[in-house]
Amino acid sequence: MPNPYLPAWEYIPDGEPRVFGDRVYIYGSHDRAGSNEFCDYVLKCWSAPVTDLNNWVCHGDIFHTMADRDHPADTGWTGLSQRLFAPDVVRGADGKYYLFAYIVNAKGAVAVSEKPEGPFRLLDAYEYTIPDEICCNGWFIDPGVLVDDDGRTYIYCGFERSFMAEVNSKKMNQILDGTCIEHIIPCVETEEGGFDEKDKIFFEACSPRKIGDTYYLIYSPKRGSRLAYATSKSPTGPFEYRGYIVDNGVDYPGGNDHGSVANINGQWYIFYHRMTNNSIMSRRGCVEKITILPDGTIPPVEMTSLGFQNSLNPYVETKADLACVLKNSGFIVEKNMFERVITNIMNGTVIGYKYFEFGTDDSSKTMEFAAKINGFGMDCKLHILIDGEEGEEIGVIPVGHDSGVVTGIVKAVTGRHSVFFKITTDYTGWTAGYFENRCLMELSSFVFMK
Repeated sequence: MPNPYLPAWEYIPDGEPRVFGDRVYIYGSHDRAGSNEFCDYVLKCWSAPVTDLNNWVCHGDIFHTMADRDHPADTGWTGLSQRLFAPDVVRGADGKYYLFAYIVNAKGAVAVSEKPEGPFRLLDAYEYTIPDEICCNGWFIDPGVLVDDDGRTYIYCGFERSFMAEVNSKKMNQILDGTCIEHIIPCVETEEGGFDEKDKIFFEACSPRKIGDTYYLIYSPKRGSRLAYATSKSPTGPFEYRGYIVDNGVDYPGGNDHGSVANINGQWYIFYHRMTNNSIMSRRGCVEKITILPDGTIPPVEMTSLGFQNSLNPYVETKADLACVLKNSGFIVEKNMFERVITNIMNGTVIGYKYFEFGTDDSSKTMEFAAKINGFGMDCKLHILIDGEEGEEIGVIPVGHDSGVVTGIVKAVTGRHSVFFKITTDYTGWTAGYFENRCLMELSSFVFMK
């Protein structure tokens, strides 16, 4: 599946990937299209066979802090202000699966299931003696959990200050006395720290992993749109900052980020989320392939449209909302359950997709291009470029006033390329200002044809 890798109607931020048996599971909070808030009152789970990452199955709502049409609330102490954020699920030493829930404005909780997809039943709220100013009155913000090889369990949490503690592996909602360690990632900038130093400063989104004999803590740094990581030879630290993995704000309307890494069939991936609807809400899950080098470092990866695919096929319809580059005012919006477009396209808007495989056939000098658009009563041009917004222009398609399909002839290309669209107008003189900040068109989908 390309990015976003779940069905287009599903908004799963804060995704925690876990491989249990022969399936990969993604546990996340749940956004709604067009919402003005982060998350709602349910946690969700999807899974796919490790051998078929194009076949995701929804396991529904796995935990609730409010009753809905199908389920009662799973917690007896929550109500209208207690939404669910950023969960994690681990397999305990007893073979059962434990869900760690972060509940806004209320004590968090742990739930248990015999199966990784649930249903999860409430174990209880957290039991702890950690000072409330550290664990935010028992919220245990963004809990990330590690069950080590020796069966000991650790929880990592925090918002603008990080902490960790050991969990009683026989009673998974109980935090062991005297095990809390604060500031596993620094939360205060040094005087000499510049903008890049913000990657080293903790903000939120703890996610621990053990890879080989090294402990990784993936987190969202103060810079915000990145997922950074630190490593240690012990689950209790000290952790050393090593770099960042992905940045969802590079040439794209960025926002907070939350996710983690998983090894699926020998390939490492970073799971993260991207924003829609011209807001920092309505987030959808995305994934990129990564490499972990022998020295433990993870080179940063760019955002792409690929998801689990090696390349996109230019000769089948590409939905506009697979864009991984959106510059100069354009953004993705859901109009209804079946229609998502890039809207607010103005003079100078840039839209990019990475990467298409055009194949090796060089028998044709030209090919056709078609795009489904919504017109806004103004003329503009759709410039088609490969290999970047300043790359080779292979064609220009006039776009008129009306909605429908625009077509044109472009240069045929072979091989693997990114595809970029740049939208311009020919309005000049004193009237140009009237059209400078107006939506010229919306893009729904496009296709190349040989």
